[in-house]
Amino acid sequence: MRSITLDIETTGLSFLEGHKIVEIGCVELLNNFPTGKTWQRYINPERSIPEEAFKIHGLSNEFLSNKPVFFDIINDFLNFIKDSDLIIHNSRFDLPFINYELEINNSKALDPKKNNVIDTLNLARKMHPGQSVSLDALSRRYKVNLERENHGALLDAQILAEVYLEMNGGRQQNINLIESVNKTKKNTRAEIYNYSRKLYEVTDQEKKNHQELLDFINNF
Repeated sequence: MRSITLDIETTGLSFLEGHKIVEIGCVELLNNFPTGKTWQRYINPERSIPEEAFKIHGLSNEFLSNKPVFFDIINDFLNFIKDSDLIIHNSRFDLPFINYELEINNSKALDPKKNNVIDTLNLARKMHPGQSVSLDALSRRYKVNLERENHGALLDAQILAEVYLEMNGGRQQNINLIESVNKTKKNTRAEIYNYSRKLYEVTDQEKKNHQELLDFINNF
């Protein structure tokens, strides 16, 4: 199962007020485990960066001035996330921004039927009722390394991937899964096929060759 953790940085809190996306970061997961494959783009919002936003992500007008506009990255972005579940921390913020950018550039909005959206903010509220469930708080709870001076879409997507992994049992789950699969395979083979292992006779020549090898090793 392929899924993508996704995060964005913006010029402000609402696209209805003319704010735009300045960075998108994505991390690929297979069966909830990060594969190491990522996708990230800085985006020229074609508007000024408010001081409040700059203090959060550190992306300046000068830095973003020569970056591609959203239209230029659409196909690459959609190709990376296609047919995958989207894991987003507070999707009610990110998705409207993304769909707004897609629609004003004459592209279809993301369809939750094709890209199932998993909101880790909602999951965390159910798992830890009454407690802080910001990404920073979850990182501390699950002991995910959090070294950053500013927020960044790719960095936050990488942190989210690790947090989501921990929310689903952590890396230890892979060991249990392997053991479970092996046991299932053994039981299935024994019960369904009822096979017996084939035994191979060792010839005298093979015994002699083996002994010669041992003698050589011992005398080396």
